[in-house]
This record gives sequence, structure tokens and C-alpha cells, in this order.
Amino acid sequence: MSLITTIADAVATELNAAPAGTFAQTFTAARHYRPQFDLAELKTVRVSVVPKGVGITSLMRNANQHDVAIDVAVQKKVNPADAAELDGLMLLTEQIADFFRLRRLSALPEALWTKTDNVPVYSPEHLETKQVFTSVLTLTFRVVR
Repeated sequence: MSLITTIADAVATELNAAPAGTFAQTFTAARHYRPQFDLAELKTVRVSVVPKGVGITSLMRNANQHDVAIDVAVQKKVNPADAAELDGLMLLTEQIADFFRLRRLSALPEALWTKTDNVPVYSPEHLETKQVFTSVLTLTFRVVR
């Protein structure tokens, strides 16, 4: 298996293995290449883990630094006027970001978290046109090999 899919699987596994109470809402994370769901499938929180990209930099003659980007999407069909529901999904997104901060992946301990991006913090377009909350975190893990 490729490095990026190995890391994406490890991210999903890590999320699913988190102790009860780690996150404000329950979900099952799954790795996807193309996370597209019918609105009926978004009645409950969906957390999708998607391989995004790899940057490779030479470190020395026999080692390279691989910066692997993984997207983690939080999605749910919502009532856009329900601020409490939206606040809960924003909190869940933030909790997932915090969960990976300074973490090494259990299934791949050589992969070290280096940064998380969440820009924009949600998709206004999805909220307006589909009544779906969508927030995407981009987690970057570094592996030297």
C-alpha cells in the first residue's frame, strides 16, 4: 500500500479508536477517494478521511522527508438557522483537530503530525445551497525514509 493511503487508514483507525467521550458527537470515520453522499446519508455526522497530497524533500544522500496531507471532512445535513447545531459541529471539527495535535499515529509511529489547516472553517456554499455543514481539516504528517 502507498504511504499516503497507509497514513489515511491510520488516521481513520485512530479516530475510531478514540476513547469514549473524546468527541462531543459520535461518528465512524471512513477513508474515501470520493466522499459524495446523498442528503439522506447525511442525517447523521459523517467523517471522511481522504488522501490529499505528498511533498517530498531531500534531507540527505539516503533520506527524504515526506510531508503527507490528509483531509478530514465533517459533514451533516442541518437547519442553517440552528446555531446550536452548527456550533456543535464546529466544536467536533475543533476536537478532531486538537486530537491529532502533536500525535504520532499508533499504526505508523514514524508519522509525526506537523500541522493542521482548516480554511475556510466551513463551506458557506454547502450550507446555503444544500443545507449541509461541511468543514475540512487538512492534517499534515511527516515521515522520513
